[in-house]
Amino acid sequence: MPSVNRCILLGNLTREPTLKYLPNQTAVTEFGMALNRKYKTANGEQREEVAFVDIVFFGKLGETINQYCTKGQLLYVEGRLKFDTWEDKRSGDKRSKLSIVGEQFQFVGGKQDENPPGSRKPATQEQSPIDPNERSFNDQDIPFDPDPQRC
Repeated sequence: MPSVNRCILLGNLTREPTLKYLPNQTAVTEFGMALNRKYKTANGEQREEVAFVDIVFFGKLGETINQYCTKGQLLYVEGRLKFDTWEDKRSGDKRSKLSIVGEQFQFVGGKQDENPPGSRKPATQEQSPIDPNERSFNDQDIPFDPDPQRC
C-alpha cells in the first residue's frame, strides 16, 4: 500500500532565514516556524500550544524566501517530512531530528507597514503562489514591489 508524506503548515517565522550554498552551488535556506493551536479543555478552559518546526528550502525557492521573508512573518508552506539521524561528535550519542523539506510556499497577508525603515527585506503586497516546478523566474515574477530604501 502506498504512503503519503505531505505537510501543510501556516505559521510565523521564528528566526531570520539563513542562506548557504552546497558545493554544487545549490542554495539551501533554513528557518524555523511556530505553529499555534488554540483549544478548550474539557472544563472549558482556553489553552494554546505551540509547535516549533525547522524548515529547509532548496534552489530558487530558498533564495526567494531568504530575500523576502523576515522573522515574525506569516508564511504558508507545503512540503514533506524528513527524518535525519547522526552521532553527536562530542558525546557520541545518537541524535535525530524531524524537519520539513519545503516544496512550495505562499506569502500570506497584504502589504505590511510594520517593517521599520531600514529593515533588510521589503514587505509583501499580495498573495501569489509559487510553482516549485518553475525554475526560471526573474525579479519581475516576484509578487512584490521592493522598496530599495528599505533594503
